[in-house]
Amino acid sequence: MKGGYSAHCLELPAAISEGDTREEALENIKEAIELVLEVTKEQAQVLGEIEKVDVASA
Repeated sequence: MKGGYSAHCLELPAAISEGDTREEALENIKEAIELVLEVTKEQAQVLGEIEKVDVASA
């Protein structure tokens, strides 16, 4: 890409995007933020499902 814009969210370092115009970069970063939050929510749900871990000694 020659020129263009890049965008990132300081609060969500994994949310990074780019676009040919400023407006496109802003729309793309909004989508990236939504995706990062969705994945974070899914991971939290999986972690919430872990209730008990048994450890056996040899």
